[in-house]
Amino acid sequence: MDWDKLRIFHAVADAGSLTHAGDKLNLSQSAVSRQIRGLEEQLNTNLFHRHARGLILTEQGELLFDATVAMSKRLDTAAARIRDSEEEVFGELRVTTTTGFGTLWLAPRLPKLYEKYPDLKVDLMLEERVLDLPMREADVAIRMKEPSQADLVRKKLMMIKMCMYASPAYLAANGTPQRLEDMSDHRLICQNTDSNQVHAGLNLIQQLMMHDVRSMLTVNNYFGVLQAVINNLGIGVLPDYLIQDFPDLVQVLPETESADVPVFLAYPEELRASKRVAAFKDFVQDEIITHRKLLREKESH
Repeated sequence: MDWDKLRIFHAVADAGSLTHAGDKLNLSQSAVSRQIRGLEEQLNTNLFHRHARGLILTEQGELLFDATVAMSKRLDTAAARIRDSEEEVFGELRVTTTTGFGTLWLAPRLPKLYEKYPDLKVDLMLEERVLDLPMREADVAIRMKEPSQADLVRKKLMMIKMCMYASPAYLAANGTPQRLEDMSDHRLICQNTDSNQVHAGLNLIQQLMMHDVRSMLTVNNYFGVLQAVINNLGIGVLPDYLIQDFPDLVQVLPETESADVPVFLAYPEELRASKRVAAFKDFVQDEIITHRKLLREKESH
């Protein structure tokens, strides 16, 4: 199959227009149209429905576009590997993690990474959806469970727990619960049980809800839960990694906590030699070591 025709087809399918694809490729509309017709004749099928508003892929066109998207991502990966074998640490690094971990733990520590590598461009993608690393939706992922995708290099960073926290002002005004049954006199702040979250955290929330909690606020990420807690709204279920950066929070019912939750860093096998990935991995591991050291010092006092 003609690679040049496939490249032009991909541009047309992506743009939905012969004119826009031609502008992107520096080709005339007629030249683009000839290449598309030639590809359709070669495959003996129509790849587009032609409408006044533009071009729409046929079912066969969708199949071919899926293939060219995968090809494009593989080529991007190959280009990244070639650059990484020659370059110092600069360029774009796409990092995906959850909204909670990204906003509460990772983002506040990024100044140290930029101080060391000022030319690095980090694209931080915060969402609960697990992005496809082998298909290059992201370069590096930090997730609260071991990745199940194949062909990934993975490393366990640390173990965390979900615990209950409140502000000193809230506890001064409403009292400190001494047992789980006392939660019926307090407002519980947590992620909605229907939202995407770690299973251990969900189990803890369900356990708390069995005690006839009189008032609740549910949020779809831990950043929102934290904001409500530090503004004295109630007792929140939050990951214990944030206590280092919010030392004024008081842990409530410390014997009531979730099971351990593993935190993993992962990246595609083909990026094993990437200098950008190595720099980010080393940075995160150093910050984890510092985090653990500070927690040990806090516990010893």
